[in-house]
Amino acid sequence: MFEPVIAPSASLLGLLQRGRGDGQLHALAADRTEAIAALEECVTRDPRADWQVEGRSLYYARLYMELEAPLDGIEDHLHSAEDLVSDDECRTGLALSVLGHLAAYGRRDALLMLREYAATGANWAWALDELALRDDDRGLLLLGTAVLDHFAPGPEGDAELREFIRNAYEPRPWRLWAAYHPRVAAASEHSPFDLWQRQLNRSGVTPGWSTADVLAWADQGDLGGLGAGDFLGRGAAPRADEDPDAPDAVDRRAAAAARCLTAVVRPEDRPLLLEAARDGLPGARRAALRHLVDQRDPAAIGLIEAAAADVDDRVVRAALELLGRMRGPEVLAHARRWADPVGGAADSALGEAAVRLLADAGEPDDGPLVVAGLRRWVSVRGVSGCGLGSLVDGAGRLAAADAVPVLRHIYGEAVSSELRGRAARALAATDVHFPEGPAVECLWDCEESTRELAARHVATTGDARVLERLRRLAADPAEEAEVHAAVRGRLTAAAREFRR
Repeated sequence: MFEPVIAPSASLLGLLQRGRGDGQLHALAADRTEAIAALEECVTRDPRADWQVEGRSLYYARLYMELEAPLDGIEDHLHSAEDLVSDDECRTGLALSVLGHLAAYGRRDALLMLREYAATGANWAWALDELALRDDDRGLLLLGTAVLDHFAPGPEGDAELREFIRNAYEPRPWRLWAAYHPRVAAASEHSPFDLWQRQLNRSGVTPGWSTADVLAWADQGDLGGLGAGDFLGRGAAPRADEDPDAPDAVDRRAAAAARCLTAVVRPEDRPLLLEAARDGLPGARRAALRHLVDQRDPAAIGLIEAAAADVDDRVVRAALELLGRMRGPEVLAHARRWADPVGGAADSALGEAAVRLLADAGEPDDGPLVVAGLRRWVSVRGVSGCGLGSLVDGAGRLAAADAVPVLRHIYGEAVSSELRGRAARALAATDVHFPEGPAVECLWDCEESTRELAARHVATTGDARVLERLRRLAADPAEEAEVHAAVRGRLTAAAREFRR
């Protein structure tokens, strides 16, 4: 999968890639040809780092409607030669989602494009999910034979069909086809039993019923044929050739062992647990640390501090993650010491984890330490990294007004719309100028939660665009219910203020 090149935040393309509200406003004011080219670049080269936490499809679909843009660029993208050799859903998923919203807005060309791609495209399953939400029964029934052709005849193809039906995001098409296609009916009847059979046939190493047995199992055990995703219906079992020493495999074993320890540990086993947490093998050490943290053992803090300085990156990572789970006055006191830039270890991994703990669970007086950590993060790493969001949330939770300049910088520069939304929430709690400033732009943001936030805080006087935008959001059937509720509440409040 390609890594998209993100344009500067001040450019039209950069604004649209980030999903900022100003992107829509600038696109409508720009040359139409230039705006459509930038829009197509975003839709055909998904700019998101994680499509599961960032929304763009409705944002881009609305802009297609506003610009009355043709869909030739999307069609060329879907039917390019690359589609013949790659079934990576990230390549076409955003384009298909945009088409789904456009079909809901009544664009017939988008609906026909989805039908064609569901019949012939590599990522046909995504297109089918979009059609399941937007197409009528007749359109779906006509598509049934073409979709079934994706599954080869024979036992192997039937097994794939059963698995697909069991994991289908939208079951509506399969229920329709079951009445007309015996193969679908048979697969639909059999698929619920497949997972049960796999669960009953689980095999693998299980721990004995003693603390020593569980600790030993944490480093040699196997979770068997199923992963957590199987029990939740979200994925296949781990491959037989999965590396048992891979970080995620060891983490799963350690977490499972920690849960087992809860059932088997006796008071006299504490010395064994302390020894394992200090010097045990990686799996046993993590399992023992987690158990001691969960039980609020008084030795846990010192053991976490020692583990955070270990030479094994896996142990360090586990220790810092466990620190984030800890709560209470004693651990907060240690976190303040570790996070203190003067004489502390603020620039170490332990210091950074301590700042995040203060951001999550600290008290108002911890605001300066969190703001200092936030500034240090941005100066060293820029506006990126999985720990930045916690610091942003903490600045807002602690109402740290000193964080406003850096929060505004994060809001404007963040490539992740999810992070920008968190910055907007923090600004709403810290910046007295948020209602007439960033909140106005946020009404056009790509994230529904950010639009909802803006609707609840935006000033309805002083900017003529605000009331018009609120009315359009209230009337848009594609908008989320939470946004509708916030918008209508704001419009009602504005009407009362006007009558006064």
